[in-house]
Amino acid sequence: MSDFVKTLLRKNSLRKQCQELSGAEIEKVIADLADILEERKAEEAAKQAEQQAKMAAIDAIRETMRSAGVDLADLMDMVEPVPKKAAVKAKYQITDDQGEVHTWSGRGRTPTVFAEYMSSKGISKDQLPSAE
Repeated sequence: MSDFVKTLLRKNSLRKQCQELSGAEIEKVIADLADILEERKAEEAAKQAEQQAKMAAIDAIRETMRSAGVDLADLMDMVEPVPKKAAVKAKYQITDDQGEVHTWSGRGRTPTVFAEYMSSKGISKDQLPSAE
């Protein structure tokens, strides 16, 4: 929680911060906070109305499905699965001392086997053998 919020939530801290303000300035702050509160209430009411409309639509769909004798499992059988993102193609490939081949896309954290290989050979990532 920020210091500003802590000050706002503690009456004595707020009183101390407002010592230098005039009555008119304090009234302005109160009016601004009241406006912010009304905006927040309107946003929350809109979200709640949206959620209620969504739930009403879901209930209507469920009722339509019941009256038509359709089960959710029937629909799931008809839906094609969303394909997963393709894995990033390997850009680098090395073979370790045991003859095991290791590949790496060059993205993210450098795998330990590649870091050890580069340090033992005294090369950089750009000098690694290509996987293609």
